[in-house]
Amino acid sequence: MSPSRNLALVALVLAVTAITSCERNEIPSPDRSPRPVSAPEFYKPAVSETFGAAVVILLDTSGSMGDPVPGASRTKDSIAREAIESMLRATEEFTKAHPQNRIRIALMHFSGTVSVDLPISDYSPEAVKTALTRIPKPDGKTAIGEGLREARRELYRSGCMSKHILVITDGENTTGVDPEKMAREIFMKSEGRVKLYFVAFDTDPKKFAFLRAVGGEVLSAKGESQLEAALKEIYEDKILAEEMAEEE
Repeated sequence: MSPSRNLALVALVLAVTAITSCERNEIPSPDRSPRPVSAPEFYKPAVSETFGAAVVILLDTSGSMGDPVPGASRTKDSIAREAIESMLRATEEFTKAHPQNRIRIALMHFSGTVSVDLPISDYSPEAVKTALTRIPKPDGKTAIGEGLREARRELYRSGCMSKHILVITDGENTTGVDPEKMAREIFMKSEGRVKLYFVAFDTDPKKFAFLRAVGGEVLSAKGESQLEAALKEIYEDKILAEEMAEEE
């Protein structure tokens, strides 16, 4: 046998050996490999969507929210709960005048972790009131970024085209994912469809200046009346007004 034929035979044997070795090691095919859910999957509706607004309200319940507002005896968390309930009453009049536009609400609170007190659902004053009473007393750290992450999940389960996150906080992030990073992700991967609103309650609104870069807004509220006014401006003058404009 010629040297060239010997070399070809050796190469063939080596190739067969390599293939057999791979099969013996049972390397999984791409179709059988685990497929982690990519981040964009969180920005795809879980159900078909129609006209209407989904609003996730995130209430800060970190330790400092148990402090009284300067010049008042009531704590910031108790003032915020009443203001949220009052704000949402405008929903009843709106839905009567615009029955084709559904309004879906979710309530969540965050300290070091995030909890859902009212999963996204059609507005019900009774359900809102019950959920607000379930929110625990303030304690712990401030996970604003984690709150945004979980709020995003609820929005894409709503079935509503318009999506909004409203955060009420008196501090700055102290644990978990950075809120600016999370806000940028939400803006980019939702293609700007998720609107972010922050109310800086008894704190410097400049802490949330990053919202400008993602089309969001921050309003300042020093006390009870200012908090009520800020929430009214966001909910009635922006969210509900936007729904009326979409209808025209």
